[in-house]
Formats: sequence, structure tokens, C-alpha cells
Amino acid sequence: MEFAELIRTPKLDGVQLYEQLRRESIDGTLCITGHHLILSTRKEGARELWLLLQNVDIVERKPCIVNNVLEGGIITLKCKDLRIIQLRINSPQEYFNISDSIEQLSNLEETKKLYPFFYIPMYNVMQDGHTEYTIETEYAKLLATDEWRLTTVNQDFKLCPTYGARLLVQKSISDEQIIQSAAFRDGGRFPLLAYKHTNGAVLLRCAQPLAGPGVKRSRADEAILNSLVEPGGKKGCIFDTWGKTKSTNTEIEPHYPQWRVLSRPIGSLSSISSLLDSFVKLMEACNDVVISSDRWLSRLESSCWLSYVLNAMNVSCVVAQCLALEGVPVVVHGGKGLDIPLIVTSVTQIILNPDCRTIKGLQALIEREWLQAGYPFSTRHKHSCYTPSSQRHKTSSATFVLFLDCVFQLYHQFPCSFEFDSRYLIVLFEHSYSSQYGTFLGDSERERAELRVRERTTSLWSYINRPEVIDTLLNPMYVPNAAVIWPSVAPISIVLWSEAYTRWVIDQSVLRTSRDRMLGIVSEERELEKKVKKLRRELADLQQEYARLKLQELMLLSDEGGTEEDDADVSDTSLGTHCTAVGTRWTDRTTCSPSPLLP
Repeated sequence: MEFAELIRTPKLDGVQLYEQLRRESIDGTLCITGHHLILSTRKEGARELWLLLQNVDIVERKPCIVNNVLEGGIITLKCKDLRIIQLRINSPQEYFNISDSIEQLSNLEETKKLYPFFYIPMYNVMQDGHTEYTIETEYAKLLATDEWRLTTVNQDFKLCPTYGARLLVQKSISDEQIIQSAAFRDGGRFPLLAYKHTNGAVLLRCAQPLAGPGVKRSRADEAILNSLVEPGGKKGCIFDTWGKTKSTNTEIEPHYPQWRVLSRPIGSLSSISSLLDSFVKLMEACNDVVISSDRWLSRLESSCWLSYVLNAMNVSCVVAQCLALEGVPVVVHGGKGLDIPLIVTSVTQIILNPDCRTIKGLQALIEREWLQAGYPFSTRHKHSCYTPSSQRHKTSSATFVLFLDCVFQLYHQFPCSFEFDSRYLIVLFEHSYSSQYGTFLGDSERERAELRVRERTTSLWSYINRPEVIDTLLNPMYVPNAAVIWPSVAPISIVLWSEAYTRWVIDQSVLRTSRDRMLGIVSEERELEKKVKKLRRELADLQQEYARLKLQELMLLSDEGGTEEDDADVSDTSLGTHCTAVGTRWTDRTTCSPSPLLP
């Protein structure tokens, strides 16, 4: 089906636009294209609305009926970036045409028809973000050792559809053992390296063991894990982040005697869509601006969102302690290994690795732990918090949003240790749901290869890493911190990410003013630092000049036949005998005795 068949009314005058935080409506001309909804007043300098239709989560209609006659109505667009926009259409026929077109164009099933495949950047792409963070470059140091190697056992994606074609594995483990371990794990997601700490302790992620009477153990899987533990040394830790339900399974400890199996669920999740249900309740509370404070706090608590954030932070801290303080290997799994384990391994790395607290470091982390690890962005982000549960897929979730919220909590507690601030996280949040870039398209590397995303789309990283863009995302308070950051996981330390969740209902101008003042102070500080450095250089030059003149004076005195005692007295700076010129005569500040006239 062509876009033209879905656009019944491409242009309509006299449309009224209502937005949150704006008391007055905007009258303008509405245009609908294959990918955008545009509303313009056609006035010089006036604000225009450009809405990517993929950003629309749900379309709600409210007909306007007067004396049993339909006179148009209000179309409410609830967006995946959490905005709510209303359009007032006065014509009944155009009201239905426009609402139907928006609904169909915002739910295109064929990925190749999405905007990233049509978008042409209006700037020169200096670096290809699609190839910026390959497995060879990210794990170059490990590949240079005798412990790790790249395998192509999954090059046809048949062993594990959600893993990449090239995988980093231990050299001591054969491809046959990998195949057997994949058969033991849900979805073929066998234990795979996520991170190696500076002390040598490694972090792995995988799916849970398959449940069933015919699947009890895998010696190949046991060999993969045991190869990471020193015989007779400390036991490694296996963290089950999902918890015990009818559909879950975990390792049997007698089969893994060198490992401790720990259950650390982040909450009572009946399914992965439970996270989205929690996010729905959170946004319902945030959008209700007339609710009482007591009622709002009650709804915030009942959403359980902050509890999930707290628990995810807590588990990540425990994993980080095992790696950094105990120096033992850690395996993280839970369910199919596509959601909660990725949050834990990612947050753990941000805690331990200062590189992950930079703009490009976080990009590399998202590539390794989410894109290359097979997080199904297209499936999970098909719907967001405004789509009713009866109309959305059960595989929709808010896992990546929960991860970004955890990163925000770390930034909030350590505001000087991150090169970026909350604005960068909001950019990632928005583009993960709808974007003109192809970075978050597809559910796996296999799907992106089939869609030829690298060849046919532009990477989000290519856009962000442009100097004029990256400068707008920098944290003015940033001071590189090579140390591990240990966050507080006390309930009182977890805060609502208001910059993301309430930015469309609460005026953020005070925050922008504070940021501008901060930038001004930092800019002034940098100018003062430059002046201090300049003055220090001038002082150093003057000290050198003074030392040169002092030496010249001593040489003159020596040429005039001064005694050794006189020379010693003149050169004894430890007694504070500094000479200064008065006219053509030198005098000693300490003794005030005249010195011979200079020739």
C-alpha cells in the first residue's frame, strides 16, 4: 500500500492546535505526509509543529455534536515521547479523514516504510556511527591476550537468533561446547562476556536454563562457567534477576559446585509487560496536575516504578561489589535474558567503568549490551504508556526506559562524574521510540542485516557526535573521575526523573535558567583560570629575569675584586638580603649599607 492511499486529506486550513503548558491555541494549516504531521501558522518567525507520525502512541477521538449534528471534533494524539497534543477539526468529514490517516500512518507494520529509510541528512556525515563500535574495536585489548577469541559459530544466526554473527568467547572453550551450551539455554543465549574489570573479574550474561524433565544439565555449559573460576578459589556468583515463577528455571547448585546461585529479582513481574504497566501508572500520576499531594504520592507508590528503579540499582551494586571487591566472576540471567539482565550488566559497568560515563562511552555500552546483545527495540517499543493494555502487544515493555532512569539516578547522585547530563538521556529515550535514524531499528543484528540498516540509514551516533550537537549535551560540572562510584540505594536516595516524565506538564524554564546560570559561572571560571595561568607564566618569566639580574650582579661584584665574605653576604638569600636599585646605586634592604656604584 502506498502512502498516498492512506492520506485522504493531505492539507487542511483552520486547524486549532492545543498543547500542554500552553494556555492559548494555535490556528494554522495542517499538512500530512507519509511520515510527518506538520502544523504551521505561515507567519514569519512563528512556531511550527513537526511531529514524526511514528511518535504517535495512540489516537483518541472526541466528536463535537451540537443538536444531534456532528460538527467535527477533537483528535488527541498521545505520543511516545510523553507529549499530549490536541487538534480541533471543524469539518466532520475531515475530522474522520485526518484521524484515520494518522492512526494508520503511525502503525505501519512494514519496517522498510519507516522514516529512517527515507531520511537524507542535511549535513556531512563525518563518521559512520553504524561501524563506530564493532566487537573487534570494543574488545581489542582482550583479543590481544591468550584468553579470548572471536568465533563465527553463529554467523548464520541459527545457533542464537538474538546474538550477533561474531562473538567473543574463551579460547579454552570449543565451538562444539558453545553449541551444546546454547541448546541448554532459553533462546540459545549461552553465557557471553559483558565486561572484564581491571582486577580480572569477568561479568557474563545469558538466558535461564531451559525448564523441562528432559533438560537437567549441560556439561558444556558447566565447563564454560568453570573455566572462569580458579580451582580451590572463591566461588563465582550466578544472579537470577527474574525470581521464581512457573515459567522460570535456574542452575542446580550440585552441578555448579564452584558457583553460588543467588535469587535477586527486581520485583514481582508476571511478564515483561508488567514493567510497561508500571510505567503507565507512573505517567497517569504525572499527567494529573489537579490531584492532591497525598493522592499523588499514593499513586506514585502504587505504580511501583521507583521500586523497580531501586531494586535494579540494588542488584547492580551487589554485582559490582562481587566484581570489584571480592574479585569473583559473575553471571547474570533472568527469563529469556533479553531485559532485566541487560539493565543489571549495563548499570554495573557504569558504576565500575569511568569510560561508560562519557557520551561516547555510553553509546558504546548501548551498542554492546543492548543492540549487539539482541534487545528487541522494535518489539518492545511498538507501543508505549498511552496505548491501553487491551490494544498493545504483550511483548511491549519499558525495559530501556528503566535502564535510562537508573543512569539518571547515578547522574543525580554523582553530578560531576558524568560527561553528559539528563538531556542526553532524554535524547536516547525519544529516539529509541521514534527517530529519523536507524540505530534502534529491528530486534536484533540479524534483522538489521536483513534490512540493510547500515547501508540504507544514518546512525544516531553520527548525528550526536557532531561537535555542534555534542556540545549541547555536555555536563558543565563534569570532572573526570577514574574511581568506582558507589551509589546510595536507600529509598530516600531515589528521586523522580521529572525532567523526562513531567516536562510536558510542568514548566521547565526555571531549570533552563539554572542551567544557563551554571554555564555562565563555569564559563567565567574558565576565563579566570586562563588569567591565572597567564599570570603564573608572567610570574615565572619575572622570576627568571630576577635570577638573571642577580647572577649578573654577582658577576660584576666578583670582577671588581670583592672579597669572598662580601660575595657570600650578597648571595645569602636565605637571610633575606635582596638588593634593589635606587637611581644608579644598589642598596641592601636588610643592612641599608651602600654598595659600590655600577660602572
